[in-house]
Amino acid sequence: MYQEVGASQGVASIHDPAVADDDTLVEHARAGDADAFAGLVLRHQEIAFRVAYLVVGDPNEAEDATQEAFIKAFYGLRTFRQGAPFRPWLLEIVANQARNQHRSQRRRGAAMLRAILTERATSPPSAHASPEVDVVTREQYQEIRRALGRLRDDDQLVVAYRYFLDLSESEMASVLGCARGTVKSRLSRALERLRTILEGQDA
Repeated sequence: MYQEVGASQGVASIHDPAVADDDTLVEHARAGDADAFAGLVLRHQEIAFRVAYLVVGDPNEAEDATQEAFIKAFYGLRTFRQGAPFRPWLLEIVANQARNQHRSQRRRGAAMLRAILTERATSPPSAHASPEVDVVTREQYQEIRRALGRLRDDDQLVVAYRYFLDLSESEMASVLGCARGTVKSRLSRALERLRTILEGQDA
């Protein structure tokens, strides 16, 4: 999907994301090796797209934002601190690009949750789950979907980053542009509000 950000097909093993680690690929990319950056794109393009999609709630807009973010990351590698983790740095660029590109914050939360939770709720049953378990799981997702939709946008986003994208606290801090302690408090408050809404739905 983002193959043009980088270089040619047939990347050598040193550039293969299944072989080389981020530090190696970043080191080569900083030296001007576009194939190495293509390896980074292959490794991180899915999570980058999903972060952009959480922010904008539209697949076409998310794809545009992700593509632009990778281009900015490629040209911004000179500012990347050697030895720092690459993924949080990249995801911060993606989130900022998506925010700058997006027009309506009010649409963001509702569209994002509809997309994620609809996909989860309508996904095929697990091969290891009984039909009864699968029905319960889908019913629970529907309840969570309704409850999340009643949260304000920033609460929806922090919950989705943590529990749907499985971002770590440090990655969330980079993407959200705040300290890890702030991430913890924001997530705690959002979960408390979500719990209150869910208890009200069950009443």
